[in-house]
Amino acid sequence: MNKPEIGIGLVGSGFMGRCHANAFRAVSGLFDVPGEPRLEMLADASDDLAARAAQALGFARGTGDWQALVADDAVDIVAITAPNVLHAPIAHAAIKAGKTVYCEKPLSTTAALALEMTEAAEAAGVVTLVGFNFLRNPMIKLAREIIASGDIGEVTGFRGRHAENYMADPDVPHSFRTDPRGGGALADIGSHIISMARYLLGPMAEVQADCRTIHATRPTAPGATERAPVEVDDMTHALIRFESGVSGSLEANWAATARTMDLSWEITGTKGALAFSQEQMNELQLWSGTAGRSGYTRIEAGPAHPPYGAFCPAPGHHLGFNDLKVIEVAELLAAHAGGPACTPDFREAYEVQSTVEAMQKSNASRGWISL
Repeated sequence: MNKPEIGIGLVGSGFMGRCHANAFRAVSGLFDVPGEPRLEMLADASDDLAARAAQALGFARGTGDWQALVADDAVDIVAITAPNVLHAPIAHAAIKAGKTVYCEKPLSTTAALALEMTEAAEAAGVVTLVGFNFLRNPMIKLAREIIASGDIGEVTGFRGRHAENYMADPDVPHSFRTDPRGGGALADIGSHIISMARYLLGPMAEVQADCRTIHATRPTAPGATERAPVEVDDMTHALIRFESGVSGSLEANWAATARTMDLSWEITGTKGALAFSQEQMNELQLWSGTAGRSGYTRIEAGPAHPPYGAFCPAPGHHLGFNDLKVIEVAELLAAHAGGPACTPDFREAYEVQSTVEAMQKSNASRGWISL
């Protein structure tokens, strides 16, 4: 029996847009999805740019008007990879049209806007998913299961970090990343380690943060000699207390020289510990205190850790970044067809954004902020 087609509309063809397109093209060859994605329309900043991107990424049509994409009857799922400031208006239009909404993080530029989007989606009953795709790693799912099982005892501490070097050069120009309306290292990549911490250990109750701007100015545009002040953080350190009573620390840093993808964490318990780094994303370190055999044991991803086996029947061959997005899209398609709800949905993404803003408020007040 032929599966029904699901029309995909993609807004934005940059790095994450290409990642989304790749996932929609690949997913039905790896997972038993309830419908076949049809790459229907791509929207970008102009008709010409959209036409070229649509052809390159396999979409049937391109348009310079995202509103036309959202309104098109052939589009069932609206995937948003546009600049952060556009997330709210695009999502609201898609929700009003009754479409499933798949939005990259951060959900919006402020927690208030994110809450409006969340409440609109919940009132309309539409499916939502936000692209925190690092949570799709089978090793992260395994870590959560180990914590819940009690194998490492009562959790006593958390240390998390997301550090990259893509803004380490002071001559990298201003962009949407440095826009005070939702920019900065904390919002951009700190949201990933916050979402990871919440996934593993639950909500946070209190935070205290210190935000720092390393490079005071940047060029106003690529190739420009004029420079403008930087009004967002390059690096943030935070102390955190979870609702469970666990305490710990967190760092977000996009100017970390020599680091390319240090999304890492360590969780300590009364009987053991866990450690992970995205730079070795197919490995989870588990510490056991067994007498005479104490030390970290490396658990390597393999078919025993679903859905790894959908990609490869042999251990040690490893998943990659784009594979995590394929897993995410498979879950999205299942939810769109009436299956289990996706997570993180708009509500969870709003909670992450609220945590980011609480840290920013803490930096301003130089004190603890309750969530």
